[in-house]
Amino acid sequence: MTEARTGVRNGAFHTGTYRNVFREAGYGEEEIAARLAQTWRELFEEGDETRIYYETDDGMGYLLDTGNLDVRTEGMSYGMMMAVQLGHKDTFDRIWRWSWQYMHMKEGPGAGYFAWSCLPDGTRNSNGPAPDGEEYFALALLFASHRWGDGEHPLDYGAKARELLSVCIHKGEDGAGDPMWNPDNKLIKFVPSAEYSDPSYHLPHFYELFALWADPADRPFWQEATEASRAYIRLSCHPETGLSPEYAHYDGTPNDERGYGKFFSDAYRVAANIGLDWEWFRADPQQPAIAGRIQSFFADKEPDDYRRYFIDGTPLEEKALHPVGLLATNAAASLAAGGELALETVRRFWETPVRTGERRYYDNCLYLFAMLALSGRYRIWMPERG
Repeated sequence: MTEARTGVRNGAFHTGTYRNVFREAGYGEEEIAARLAQTWRELFEEGDETRIYYETDDGMGYLLDTGNLDVRTEGMSYGMMMAVQLGHKDTFDRIWRWSWQYMHMKEGPGAGYFAWSCLPDGTRNSNGPAPDGEEYFALALLFASHRWGDGEHPLDYGAKARELLSVCIHKGEDGAGDPMWNPDNKLIKFVPSAEYSDPSYHLPHFYELFALWADPADRPFWQEATEASRAYIRLSCHPETGLSPEYAHYDGTPNDERGYGKFFSDAYRVAANIGLDWEWFRADPQQPAIAGRIQSFFADKEPDDYRRYFIDGTPLEEKALHPVGLLATNAAASLAAGGELALETVRRFWETPVRTGERRYYDNCLYLFAMLALSGRYRIWMPERG
C-alpha cells in the first residue's frame, strides 16, 4: 500500500485493518451488521419519521434537511460518502446526478463550485458554496472511482473529483472568485470570501488522500494542507475541555463576530473527525488526548441537558438542537480515545435510536457516520492496481 508522508505507520491506511469498536464494547458481529443495515434503511428507504433521502421520478435523489426543508451540499455529499462506503451505487449515482444537475454552477463567480442550498425542486436558494460539501464530494467521488470504476459524464467520478479539487485551490487566480483554501496558510475557509475558518471543516485524513490522487501539480499543496489542518485542530480545541468553536480565526481562537464562537452544532463534528483521522493515519500523537478530553467533559451530562458552551466548558442557557448528533460524534471519538470511558460512550450511543421528527437530518447523518466508523466500515477505497 502506498506510504503516507507523516506519522507512525500503523493506521488503517498502512495496515488495511480497521477497528470494530462495537465488537470491543461487547456486541456481536451479526448484530452490528444488522444494526448498520437497519440504520441505512431508516434513513434511506423507510419510515416517515426517520428517513432523510427521497427519490425523484427522473432517476435522481436528494437528502432533505428536514428542519429547514432544503437540500444542502453538506447532506448530498454526506449521502454519497455513506452510499459508497456501504456499496449502494444506484443511490450514489442518483444523489450525484441531482447535485450535478441543480447545484453545480457552470457560470458566474462561483463557476466550478456547488450552490450550498436548493429547494427540493432544484431551485437555488443561494449561488454561494460551502466548503464542507466540496471536500466530501471530492473524496466520495474518488472512492467511487476506485470502487466501481468511472462511467460516462457525469459519472466520470475521478475526473470530476480532480476538477473540483483544482477549482477549490486555484479559483480566483484569474481574478474571478475566491479559493476555498487560503493559499498562504493552507487552511480551509468558512466560505471562499471569508478569511476565517470552521474547525469542523478540517479533514486532514481527506487531504492525505487528495495528496495522492489529485492532479499531480496540486499534490504538494494537499500535503501542506494536511499538516496545517492537524495543527489547526490542536490550536482550536481547548486545552482542558477539548471543545472547539463553530467559527475560529486562523490562529485557532474563537470568532464570535456573528455569535458562532461557542461550542455548538457545527463543532460537534470535530470529535468524529479526530477519531477517523487517528483510525486512518495515526499521524498526530496529540489526538487521543483531545478526544479523551471531549469525552470526559460530557461524561456526567445527559443528552437532554446538552447545551451551547463556551469552549472552556461554561454552559449557556440554550439547549443543544442536535443532542443525538453530539452523542454520535462523541462516540466516534472512541477511535482515538482509550479506556473504559471510550467504551461506555460507545455503549451509550448504541443504546440510542436514530432521531425522529423535524430536526432529524443533521443528527441522523452524524449517527450513520458514527455507525460506519465504530463498526470498522468507514474505509479508504484504494485504486485498483494495474
